[in-house]
Amino acid sequence: MTEDEKPQLPFTLEEGLKMFLHGVRHSMELGMALEEITPQGLVVRLPYSDKIIGNPDTGVIHGGAITSLMDQACGLAVAQAMAPDFDITPTIDLRIDYMRPAEPGKDVFAYVESYRKTRSVVFTRGIAYQDNRDEPIAHCVANYMRMGLSKVPWTPTKTVGERQ
Repeated sequence: MTEDEKPQLPFTLEEGLKMFLHGVRHSMELGMALEEITPQGLVVRLPYSDKIIGNPDTGVIHGGAITSLMDQACGLAVAQAMAPDFDITPTIDLRIDYMRPAEPGKDVFAYVESYRKTRSVVFTRGIAYQDNRDEPIAHCVANYMRMGLSKVPWTPTKTVGERQ
């Protein structure tokens, strides 16, 4: 299939990724936002708030909030790698290595990329950081199963009896 024959999105990649992010309730409850998209990957921001504090005495962010950020961001990287196609891609495996606690009062960012795509699995990796990507809070690798739907939901479907 040539570039001209590929289905075109009725919206930009960024708009599609933001729709995907906004379609996940916990991401919106935590205030996650898509900050940057590059051909290599993307950045998602988790703003510091009372909702993500794990220790009220110190203000340290709960590890579960970092896990949610990394899973959601890697899911967006999968959607980026699949575009313009669409597929349901549940998380098969998510491994996170926590390197140090996040500093209280600061937003957390996730830089993630999809580095391999097969017929059945998409592989991603990323880091969580605050001020500098070279000083990560956590590192993750995650794998997502391709369910085989490979649909393009924004194109018209054929009716019964119509030739494909």
